Amino acid sequence: MPNSSSDRALRDAELRGKLAQVKARIDASAKASARDAADITLVAVSKTRPAQDISLLYEAGQRSFGESYVQEAVPKISILNRCTIEWHFIGRIQSNKTREIARYFDWVHSVDRIEIARRLSRQRPHSLAPLNVCIQVNISREPSKAGVTPDEVADLVAAIYQLPGMNLRGLMTIAPRNTTNRNTNRRQDFQELNNLRSQLERGQGVHLDTLSMGMSGDLEDAVRFGATIVRVGSAIFGVREP
Repeated sequence: MPNSSSDRALRDAELRGKLAQVKARIDASAKASARDAADITLVAVSKTRPAQDISLLYEAGQRSFGESYVQEAVPKISILNRCTIEWHFIGRIQSNKTREIARYFDWVHSVDRIEIARRLSRQRPHSLAPLNVCIQVNISREPSKAGVTPDEVADLVAAIYQLPGMNLRGLMTIAPRNTTNRNTNRRQDFQELNNLRSQLERGQGVHLDTLSMGMSGDLEDAVRFGATIVRVGSAIFGVREP
C-alpha cells in the first residue's frame, strides 16, 4: 500500500496507465466486432486491494468495482461511501452473508440457487433500488465450478422474476482456465451463453440485457461474443500476491 506522497503518485500513475490500457483493449475489441464500446461496462475487480487503490482509480474516472469477499468489501465500501461507486458482488455467496450483500451492493453476479435469491430479496432494504442480479451459469459443466447448468437456468429465471426487490439483468459465466484448447473452449462457452440468453428471451418472454463474461486474459473474446460487462482485476491492479 502506498505510504507516502511519492508512493501514492507512483501508484496513481501505474493504475491510471493500466486502466487506460484495458479501456483501449475494450475499445479495439468493440470496434473489431462492430459494437459500441459504450455498451460494455468495465468492472475493476478490486478484491484484496486496499481502498486507497480504489480511490485512485475513482479519481481516474472508474466507477464500477467488483468484490468477492463480504468481510473485506464492507469496510472498503464504508470508507468510500462518499464516492458514487457502483459495487458488484462477484464471488460465491454464503447464506450467512446475504444480508450484507443485499444491503451494500448494487449488483450480484453469482446467484445460482433460488434459496439465495429469496434471502437477497427478503433482505434488500426497501429504501434501496432493486438489486441487479445475474445468474451464474456453469456453461462448461465443470464439476468444480459454481453455477447452474444451462438446463437449470429457465426455472431459476422464472423464480427470480417473481421476487420483489430483485431486477434480473442477465447471465454470468467464467470461462475454463485449464484446458488443452483453452481459446477454442472459452469462445464456445461465450457463444453458448449468448445463445442461451436469446433462447430464454424467446421462450420465456423475458428481457435480459446483460452478459457478464470475460476477464483480464479473455476480454477480447468475450466482447466479440456479446459481453456487456467484463470483470478485470490483474490487468489493472497487477497480479495478486500469494
